[in-house]
Amino acid sequence: MTRAEQPSRRSLLAVAVAAATAGAASPAAAAAGSTAGPARTRTTAPSKASSRLVDNHAWTSYTDWRGGTAAGTRAVPGVRPGLAIGTPAGRTDYKDPHTGTTATWEYARWTSPVHRLAVPSTEVIPSWNARTPAGTWLQVELSGTYSDGTATPWYVMGRWAAGDQDIRRTSVDDQSDGKSSIWTDTFSIDDAASGLRLVSYRLRLTLYRKPGTTATPTVWRLGAMGSDVPDRFTVPASTPALARELTVPRYSQEIHAGQYPEYDNGGEAWCSPTSSQMIIEYWGRKPTAAQLAWVKPEYTDPQVCHAARFTFDHQYNGCGNWPFNAAYAATYKDLQGVVTRLGSLADLETLIAAGIPAITSQSFLKTELTGAGYGTAGHLMTVIGFTADGDVIANDPASPDNNAVRRVYKRREWENIWLRTKRYNASGAVVSGTGGVCYLYFPARPTSAQRTALAAVGIR
Repeated sequence: MTRAEQPSRRSLLAVAVAAATAGAASPAAAAAGSTAGPARTRTTAPSKASSRLVDNHAWTSYTDWRGGTAAGTRAVPGVRPGLAIGTPAGRTDYKDPHTGTTATWEYARWTSPVHRLAVPSTEVIPSWNARTPAGTWLQVELSGTYSDGTATPWYVMGRWAAGDQDIRRTSVDDQSDGKSSIWTDTFSIDDAASGLRLVSYRLRLTLYRKPGTTATPTVWRLGAMGSDVPDRFTVPASTPALARELTVPRYSQEIHAGQYPEYDNGGEAWCSPTSSQMIIEYWGRKPTAAQLAWVKPEYTDPQVCHAARFTFDHQYNGCGNWPFNAAYAATYKDLQGVVTRLGSLADLETLIAAGIPAITSQSFLKTELTGAGYGTAGHLMTVIGFTADGDVIANDPASPDNNAVRRVYKRREWENIWLRTKRYNASGAVVSGTGGVCYLYFPARPTSAQRTALAAVGIR
């Protein structure tokens, strides 16, 4: 499970917050400073809630990468088109705040066209899929326009590399303009009740490499999810429409308790990378023996330790950065990863029917989820199917061992704790819920049925 309520995205998502004012730097300035069981379905339409409350957009095609504004980047054609460094636009120094090391980097930059949000949003969460060989890294930024006609600054949404030999991947704290703030990986309107919304945005991607080399990051997918989910303690009950269970590997985070405490105190806080690793292996990918050579040989399931290390956000001091998990999944061959919100269990049923499991984020008291045996201020688990009665089948990494990971949770309880945005904690105080957040990992070339299911929940 994740840490208890803290002043970060995990405890403040979907809640109006008062943020300390701090300017956001531009890229250069900032740098200077499957297997599945048979399905039984009943005819039903997927929930339309997500389409009313959520806007997903991504740049993925060769035409996309040739659009926007380029400064030193080039579009790379192929089966999986991407964006790479062509002729660098310049050089800059970056002092890594987590190592104290200053290094000089060549960089190139690409700025997306303006995307007008179909849902004027209180929150925006980016996602990216990329390859960053040794000696390279990237930065993602967001700038937008408010409904009052004013503009946000350029906010840093992440500095990321697949490895950790060149920089420490990191979010950036203390970014606000008095109207919005960045909470780890989430752009959030400070006072949603005021009616202010973000109506459009651009993303800016800066690619870095060691000077004098030909190495380059390659980005295949860059996008964001905007949403305006209303405050709610409860959500309407959905009608069961699917009985199917996907065969997903089962990994417990708890068997890693105390291992590698430098990564968020060890396995007890590794719900996100443990869930990510389950889905990655469901799709037939896993780290090589060479990649796992750093893990102590006596540790069971070393790939979970690997996932924790390579999703770790050194500023957040945890493995629960949502875009970092999606980006980690996409480092495996021909996988994509996105962060989104879904509108109901009907959306999850649509995905499961097409063979796509989902990683969901939820928080609850011990008494609110029968059979869990714990309460949490924020926890990730993997939905792998539904029983004949419509109950949720989840691989819950907060289990004592791998054999205990498969759980069945009551549909109505689980649906409400996942989709609500407000809840009462153990002290009776009103705190936040995640409002249907989930990670989706799927093939770079999905089947027709998978494409249809993804499109039905707003992912293309």
